[in-house]
Amino acid sequence: MIDINSTLASLGIKEKNDGSSTGQNFSSSGKYITSFSPVDGKPIGSVSVTSKDEYEKIINSAAKAFKNWRLTPAPQRGEIVRQYAEKLRKYKQPLGELVSYEMGKSLQEGLGEVQEMIDICDFAVGLSRQLHGLTMHSERPGHRMYEQYHPLGIVGIISAFNFPVAVWSWNTALAWICGDVCVWKPSEKTPLCSVACQKIIADILKENDLPEGISCLINGDYKVGEYMTKDKRIPLISATGSTRMGKIVASEVGARLGKSLLELGGNNAIIVTPDADVKMTVMGAVFGAVGTAGQRCTSTRRLIIHEDIYNEVRDAVVNAYKQIKIGNPLDQSNHVGPVIDKLAVDMYLKALDKVVEEGGNIIVEGGIMEGEGYESGCYVKPAIAEAKPDFHIVQEETFAPILYLLKYSGPVTNAIEIQNNVTQGLSSAIMTNNLKEAEKFLSAAGSDCGIANVNIGTSGAEIGGAFGGEKDTGGGRESGSDAWKIYMRRQTNTINYTDDLPLAQGIKFDL
Repeated sequence: MIDINSTLASLGIKEKNDGSSTGQNFSSSGKYITSFSPVDGKPIGSVSVTSKDEYEKIINSAAKAFKNWRLTPAPQRGEIVRQYAEKLRKYKQPLGELVSYEMGKSLQEGLGEVQEMIDICDFAVGLSRQLHGLTMHSERPGHRMYEQYHPLGIVGIISAFNFPVAVWSWNTALAWICGDVCVWKPSEKTPLCSVACQKIIADILKENDLPEGISCLINGDYKVGEYMTKDKRIPLISATGSTRMGKIVASEVGARLGKSLLELGGNNAIIVTPDADVKMTVMGAVFGAVGTAGQRCTSTRRLIIHEDIYNEVRDAVVNAYKQIKIGNPLDQSNHVGPVIDKLAVDMYLKALDKVVEEGGNIIVEGGIMEGEGYESGCYVKPAIAEAKPDFHIVQEETFAPILYLLKYSGPVTNAIEIQNNVTQGLSSAIMTNNLKEAEKFLSAAGSDCGIANVNIGTSGAEIGGAFGGEKDTGGGRESGSDAWKIYMRRQTNTINYTDDLPLAQGIKFDL
C-alpha cells in the first residue's frame, strides 16, 4: 500500500503550506484552508489563502516578468517547458498519488493525468517553433502584407477539482511558449496539488536563473478568483468549472472587454444504433460513466439506444456494473473511488430522487457505501436509471456516477436530435458499423458538440486535438490544434517598399 506521508514529503508538502507564489518565492497570509481527502476523510495539509496585498505583489511581479519573457525567443521558451516535462517524468509517481489521494480518482487516472501534463509539454515544445503567421498579397503595388502573433500578457487560469493538475498544464504550457506569464487559481478543494506543481516548476526557474513572475500561484475560494476576473491587467482568463461559474466569469471579464476561454459543463451522450458492436459499446459506456466517479466533464451521462437492441444493451451494461469494485482509489484493484466531498454526495442523492419523481426507473440501485474503508462518507454506488429525454434531471449535468438510458426509434437522425436537445455541447459519440450513420453523425447536421467520436466513448481527449465544446460548455478550446492562438494577439502588417504612397480608393492628396 502507498505511504502517503512519503508521497507528500517527496513533493515538499508540509502540514502548513504557503499558497501564494511568484515562482521560487512563496508567501503566506496567515489564513489557511485545510484539504481533506475524500479517500479516508483525513486532513492532508493546509494551504494559505492569498490576501489582496499578496495578489497585488504577484501581479506586479508577473507584469514585470512579462516584459522580459516576451523577448525570449519562442524556441528558448520551449526549452524551459521541455525541462519541466523532464522534471514531471521524475515526479510522475508521487504527483499521481497526490492527485489520487486529494481528489479521489483512481491511481491509474492520477498517473494518467500527470502523463497528460507531460504530453502537453511535449506538444508545446514542438509548437514553440511553429507559431506561424501568414503572408498575403496586397492590392497595392509594391506592398507586402502579412500577419503575425505576439504574446498577450498575463494569463489568469482558474481550474477545477476534477483535473487538478492537467488543465493548468494545458493552459500554462501553451501560454509560456507563446511568451505569456501565468497566474493560477486552483480549486479550493485541491490546493495541495497546486503547491506541488509550483514547487516542481520552481526548480526549473532556479536552474535557468529566470525571474519571478513567470509562473505564479494564488489560492482561496471564488473571492480570490474575482481578483483576477475584475483585473484589467489580465487580458485573458481561462476558466474551467460549472456553467454557472462560467457565466459569472464571462460577465465579469466581458464587462472590462477582456477575453475568456471557458471550459464548462458537459451532458455527454453515446448513441447506440442497431449496427453497433455491443461489447465495444459496454466498454465505452461503463468507463465513461463510472471513471473518476462520474466527475469528468466528458463523463457519459446519457446512453441513447435504438429500440431494436435496447434490451440487449441494457442487460449487458447492467451486468457489467455488477463487476465494478468500489474502494480506495490508491488500490489499483478498485475501479471507482469516492466523489470529491459530502456536497457532491448530496447532489448525487438528489438526482436519484429527482429521476424517480419524474417517472424514471432505477435499474441499478445507488446509495452511499458504508463500513470499513468507506469512513469518509464520499463513496457512492454507480447507478443506472431508465428515463426519458425530456426529464429535467436528464437535461442537467449531474456530476456523479449516474447513467441515464434513453430509447429511440427510427433513423439515426432521431437519436441525434435527442442528443443535441440539451444546453451543453462538449462530447458525444456514436456506436455503429454503418458508414452512413457515422457520416451523418459527423456532418453539419449531426452532433453539435465540440467532440464527436465514432466507436469510442465520450470520455478522454488526446493532446493533439483542440479540447472544448459549444453552447453552455462555453466555446473555449484548449490543448491541441491551433488552440495556442487564444493566448496571443494577432497583428496585421503592411510594408511599402516603393517610393510612392498610393492612397486608398484612389484618393489624390497633393502636397
